[in-house]
Amino acid sequence: MNIHIEEAVEGFRRNAGRYVRSERYYEGNHDLAFATDKFRNAFGSLFREFALNLCPAVCEAVRDKLRVVGFSLDDAGRAPRGDAVKEQVRRIWNANRMRIRAGEVHKEALICGDAYMIVWPDSAGNAVMYPNRAASCVVTYDDEVPGKILRAAKYWRDADKRIRLNLFYPDRIEKYVSKRDSSRFDVQSSKSMEADLTTLNLELEALNSDPVVPNPYGVVPVFHFANNAGIGAFGRSELEAAMPIQDGLNKSMLDMLVAMEYSAFRQRWAAGIEIEVDNDGKVVPPFSAGVDHLWISQNADASFGDFATANLEQFLKIKDSFRGDIASVTGTPQHYFMQNQMRNTASGEALRKAETRFLAKVRDRQEVFGQIWADAMQFALAIEGKGDGVQLITDWEDPAPMSDKEFLENILLKKQIGLPVEQALIEAGYGEADVKSMVKSLVE
Repeated sequence: MNIHIEEAVEGFRRNAGRYVRSERYYEGNHDLAFATDKFRNAFGSLFREFALNLCPAVCEAVRDKLRVVGFSLDDAGRAPRGDAVKEQVRRIWNANRMRIRAGEVHKEALICGDAYMIVWPDSAGNAVMYPNRAASCVVTYDDEVPGKILRAAKYWRDADKRIRLNLFYPDRIEKYVSKRDSSRFDVQSSKSMEADLTTLNLELEALNSDPVVPNPYGVVPVFHFANNAGIGAFGRSELEAAMPIQDGLNKSMLDMLVAMEYSAFRQRWAAGIEIEVDNDGKVVPPFSAGVDHLWISQNADASFGDFATANLEQFLKIKDSFRGDIASVTGTPQHYFMQNQMRNTASGEALRKAETRFLAKVRDRQEVFGQIWADAMQFALAIEGKGDGVQLITDWEDPAPMSDKEFLENILLKKQIGLPVEQALIEAGYGEADVKSMVKSLVE
């Protein structure tokens, strides 16, 4: 087998487990990690489908702040044809529906730690952008040049249930296909690659048609979105630190539900009554508990009472503590998990202070992902013969925009310290003609 195929297979096998686990937790399919065997046997089936799932909030909080609004040319890339280049970039972006699909790429990277984009021309020579799941691709970085991708691979099943594997190089793309199908195995399983290539002992062979496709662009056409990664390394899921705490939160919730089921209802007691025994020597319950049942005894010395209900307040405190822990380890503001805290952070300025660490994380992701988006779009321009000497910068929506009121108050403060009226009106969004008209009317 090609050594690079073996390298790719090992990469798929190494990453599959953590991808599947992150996806499971995001979807709410959690493990009862801290439950005892006795608890599992007694309540496992009862609570199998239950989870107070905070994992989506951790990822969606970041994703909601990652919105690409366009691309601009840096100073070195400015040219008389700059407007034409930006129009070309906008056309490619919109033609590939990236306003929607970019969010899907960000979501995949935040959940799994990695996401991929393959860019390649279609039959008409137009650049096409193909978002790919983390489990479908793997890349190999150059140890001598950190951050440079030497080669990449993509794995999937075609309509005939046969394994397809493409190897991407700077000068070519090699295509392979399995000799037999692998329909018995789930492509989403963490063991699917091992099952496909080990259990079935499949051998890949070169594709009959176009086994090698030339790559004239000199760049591996696979772009790796690595979330919170080191140099030349794979990314880390936003859920990595939250998952153990999510298990603890689930345990606290399940304990509370058990307490509600078995302790919240007042347990009644009776004393001074005669206990009957059946023919087998078993005690016959003298009364049946229920809201529609009345306990009566002919014994004048009999007494009745009930025990106090279980106090669930402590369970609620523990639940909120776990919420705070998830917020702490992930950098997510606590009011994303506990809405009642919004009362203490109602103003925009207070919210920004509470979100300082979170916004720093968002801006870090914008820097990292923005460079990959710029590289992908520059490659797309090169495919269409428009990217010579162009350096793009990804423009993002402001993750912490000021409200109109705050914006105007800020301008008024600037005016109080000497900002000219004309400049204040321009910063407020008025055009030069409107500014001149308003200033003239003020003078008159």
